[in-house]
Amino acid sequence: MSILETYEAMHSGSRAWAAKAATVFPSGVTHDARAFQPFPIYVERALGPRKWDVDGNEYVDYIGGHGALLLGHNHPEVMSAIRGALERGTHFGSSHEFEVLWGQQVIDMVPCAERVRFTSSGTEATMMALRLARAYTGRERVVKFEEHFHGWHDLVVGRLGPDEARPQSVGVPGGFYDALTIVTPGDVEALRAALAGRDVAAVIVEPTGAHWGTHPLAPAYLHAIRELTQATGALMVMDEVITGFRMAPGGAQQRYGVTPDLTTLAKIVAGGLPGGCVTGRADVVDFLELREGDADWNAHQRISHQGTFNANPVSAAAGLAALRLIAEGDACARADAAAAALVHGLNDLFARESVAGGAWATSSMWHMNLGTTVARPADVEWDAPEEPAGIAPALFRPLRWALYNHGIDLMGNGGMVSSAHGEREVADTVAAMAASIADLRADGVLG
Repeated sequence: MSILETYEAMHSGSRAWAAKAATVFPSGVTHDARAFQPFPIYVERALGPRKWDVDGNEYVDYIGGHGALLLGHNHPEVMSAIRGALERGTHFGSSHEFEVLWGQQVIDMVPCAERVRFTSSGTEATMMALRLARAYTGRERVVKFEEHFHGWHDLVVGRLGPDEARPQSVGVPGGFYDALTIVTPGDVEALRAALAGRDVAAVIVEPTGAHWGTHPLAPAYLHAIRELTQATGALMVMDEVITGFRMAPGGAQQRYGVTPDLTTLAKIVAGGLPGGCVTGRADVVDFLELREGDADWNAHQRISHQGTFNANPVSAAAGLAALRLIAEGDACARADAAAAALVHGLNDLFARESVAGGAWATSSMWHMNLGTTVARPADVEWDAPEEPAGIAPALFRPLRWALYNHGIDLMGNGGMVSSAHGEREVADTVAAMAASIADLRADGVLG
């Protein structure tokens, strides 16, 4: 059988669920990244670094809750904290002790953190951070970088097309992007020019480059952003929704030694449950403050912020448990080590099999080139002058089908490694990749 025929034969239960979902959801999915042809897999349960679908197939999981599960699926201490919180109530509609302890834990771990405001998602966190920056500076313009992802709210989804002079997105009013400037990442002079008018409220950046490091960004450029924003009065917003608590207990800013004005966090911060936050300088975050007896401030100057599930007690308990484990243990280092071992194993395989491709990682986030002759890193991190090529479009689906057939679930062109991944997962992944290469060649789609 072909790769596709094998995939369809192994996943009949997923096919049935996908047919039902197609009558309920646009494209049959609840997240764009889960859309897959001819149908996605449907997962029944997960534990540690692995998960099982409705057909009983087992996978080494590299999605990891879209990066939320640094500790792996169903970590016992996090699950215990969740069960304990559930017994006390799912929503109090009032302040509670978990939110205070959770917020203090963020402040204790993140270098820039002086104040915290919780949200329900990363998208809400970046929206809040940009609003805070505008309120604090009295400026409107925002600078973002090409392809950097900061959620799906109106401003940050704007992108330049190949032949367009200004950003646009379907469904967003035409004049919405008048206060947005998009800059090529890594270009110091372009950023300097964008900031020269001193009308920029904030520069927002993914610290590892677009799409969690698919397009790597040199750490030196983060230092340049910090210097230029300080010189021109703009705020630096580091979007650590993915990198926060993953690259180090204090995130990318700890690892790279760059302290932004504001940081957005989600995913790991809530221990695998819904939740996010904005944290940073007190004088900026305090634009959310209600001031007793100051009617003008409360009505006209402060930022109002609601949210039914802000600091939900169950998410707070999960987040507190997860962050304490990360702060007190070696989860970041173990995940990094597993990712490095995987990169070395895949690159050795590609070299042995004369495959045009290679792998690299930033911290515990790994990526892959396949189908194009490109350099492989000397060690783990991308060190070539050219941009990574990624997976050739003609190979993307066949590779995913083949890897599913051999028990691997990727996230995009690579994946997120957890502290639960170990030698067995690395060996299983390399073996699955070898089998998939053989299948791709047998189907005539890989040279």
